[in-house]
Amino acid sequence: MEKRQLGRSGLRVSRMALGTMSWGSDTDGEEAASQLVAFVDAGGTLVDTADIYGEGESERVLGSLLGDLVPREDIVLATKAVARRTDGPFGGGASRGALLSALDGSLRRLGVDHIDLWQLHAWDPSVPLEETLSALEFAVTSGKVRYVGASNYSGWQLATVAGRSSVISCQMEYSLVQRGVEREVVPSAEHHGVGLLPWAPLGRGVLTGKYRNGTPADSRGASATYAGYVEQHRTERAARIVQAVMTAADGLGTSPLCVALAWVRDRPGVVAPVVGARDTGQLTGSLAADEITLPPAIKSALDDVSAIEFGYPERWPR
Repeated sequence: MEKRQLGRSGLRVSRMALGTMSWGSDTDGEEAASQLVAFVDAGGTLVDTADIYGEGESERVLGSLLGDLVPREDIVLATKAVARRTDGPFGGGASRGALLSALDGSLRRLGVDHIDLWQLHAWDPSVPLEETLSALEFAVTSGKVRYVGASNYSGWQLATVAGRSSVISCQMEYSLVQRGVEREVVPSAEHHGVGLLPWAPLGRGVLTGKYRNGTPADSRGASATYAGYVEQHRTERAARIVQAVMTAADGLGTSPLCVALAWVRDRPGVVAPVVGARDTGQLTGSLAADEITLPPAIKSALDDVSAIEFGYPERWPR
């Protein structure tokens, strides 16, 4: 699998990342092990988790697989700090105390002495930015973290942080059915040398075509937990995009999943889409996208059918 520079840094990662949100909850340790081996065997290096996934179980499962199953040095280990707001002395959120406590918790659950990419999961307007950034700086200078990133930031938030820190990445929802980041986040990331890591690159599963004729009983759309999450992208616009993706897949002799992943993987500023899977079979389907390069005519057709509206001030003056 091709390796790409992550932002304006010396860190190189695989152009596809393995997401582990379901590990420790919907995905047990045995299945997680199978997924990790398949990903690494395919040349993947970037593995992403978060302290909130499964209330920390995702980190524990991932940590248990490093060493004996997969060498720690073969993995670019990424996690995120949510640091929930609490009534404790540090106040939670993105305060220095809460973030550094969250970092220690992640290191403990993962069973490692450092994290390669530590990401702020969301912007916290209630904490002075200087305090949040001081926690990031300490995490790096202490050796507990190699690089820092952000997640779910708006364009102005990313520009503010990137202009005052060493943030090298931003993880955002980005797919054919969710292109809102192109208005301001993508230009901000490009200007500041920040690499994009798209989450939900398959449009929360919608772009696979599985929801065209209803809701499969074993899908997230049928789950009480995730039904609303999926429903946001089950729109008339999305249906037109899915049809275009399926037409492209038929013409290329591949799957809609591969077409959707290849499209977002090769968008300007994108370094590695983060793909998750319920089982190894699903992951293998995603990994097959590494063999696909979309012809210019198909890229253009998909761009057109999924185009979003731009106006003032994103495109001004004309």
